[in-house]
Amino acid sequence: MNYVVTRHLGALEWLTDKIQGCFFHLDHLHSVDFLFPGDVVVGTLPINVVAEINARGANYYHLSIELPYELRGQELSAEQLKQLNAQLVKYFASRGMKSNGTKRYVKEI
Repeated sequence: MNYVVTRHLGALEWLTDKIQGCFFHLDHLHSVDFLFPGDVVVGTLPINVVAEINARGANYYHLSIELPYELRGQELSAEQLKQLNAQLVKYFASRGMKSNGTKRYVKEI
């Protein structure tokens, strides 16, 4: 199954033209428990959620844009996303673990 996670109508419109086949639209991803290996999730989700998606065997594609400072905080239209050369980029994330299975923490410098 394909899932698009966004509350932004311009992004949804832009993605509708980019994604082949059917997809379910979600305003928010409350849980990843319904995902299965091979599912596809598209959005602009935090890295910890991407790790959870990937841990279930699903694929994650990020809506990536170089957003100028003056456009931050604004709702963007599909046309603006196109002008900003928006792209879908596949990402994989996992939680860091040491070889013995304990969590690895980054040392502050």
